[in-house]
Amino acid sequence: MKELFSLLAVFIALFLFGMIVMRAGLLQIGQDRFRQILHRVTNSAWKGLVVGAIATAVLQSSSAIIVMTVGLVSTGLLTFRHSIGIILGANIGTTMTTELLALDLKSFILPLLIIGLICLLIPTTYTYSIGCLSFGLACIFIAMNGLETLAYPLASIPTVHSFFDLTNEHKLLGIGIGTAITAIIQSSTATIAITMGFINDHILSLPAGIAIMLGANIGTCVTAFLASIGSGKSAKRVAYANIWLNIFGVLLFLPLIGSLSIITSKLTDVPMMQLAHASLIFNLVCSFIMLPLVTPFSKFIEWLHPEIQ
Repeated sequence: MKELFSLLAVFIALFLFGMIVMRAGLLQIGQDRFRQILHRVTNSAWKGLVVGAIATAVLQSSSAIIVMTVGLVSTGLLTFRHSIGIILGANIGTTMTTELLALDLKSFILPLLIIGLICLLIPTTYTYSIGCLSFGLACIFIAMNGLETLAYPLASIPTVHSFFDLTNEHKLLGIGIGTAITAIIQSSTATIAITMGFINDHILSLPAGIAIMLGANIGTCVTAFLASIGSGKSAKRVAYANIWLNIFGVLLFLPLIGSLSIITSKLTDVPMMQLAHASLIFNLVCSFIMLPLVTPFSKFIEWLHPEIQ
């Protein structure tokens, strides 16, 4: 059992390492550019949503975009109200990663590793960034393959099996697990990737996986909250807005988990893709419901947290 949990820790670490390497390359060529774009074209919630979604899909990190947004609001280059559109877009953009992970791309692992290593040896900014992207993706796919392989052996342990049975029966437990794991490892994508492995082996049911995914959306808010510590009151409100947006979304979808699992089951027969589609639908629906309500929502946050100094 120790060996199984050790391997699980290794694959999670490899997944996170791949994400960090990939983001390092992408941020090097895109961070400053996207910061300028966020500042210039987010004079409305709609524009903020579009830019936030594209930036997150390219940089592969909603946390990075929201931390940038906290910084812009803190320096007064962006208003708190306009930042909400970026948050909504970032929530949509991050689902592109889970859609990618759900694809069967094992055959690309070796070419990605070779391309990544070659590009990393060439001392130019763009080749280094391509190398980071390629090598990081390879590490992520290796980790995903490992997580899928470990799912069944782990579930054969009686204690773990009983725990999964509880999760399949109690959706609130799944939300709590998703929130806790994501808060600890600081990556909702990694949490969803782990869940995909267990769903693929039919150890976790799709509704239970959706519950964990919903919790992961709450847990990922921790990074932005930590980034706002020591910032001005408007920047802190960005972090609180991010938290409340995800909490409201989870409360909205909690009674709809069964319906969402039925819808995604009809879209595809692949269990991992079903969870990826559920994540995309959840974030799209929540963002488009909230978009016309940006102004009253921003006033609600200001009313709810008047003590922020």
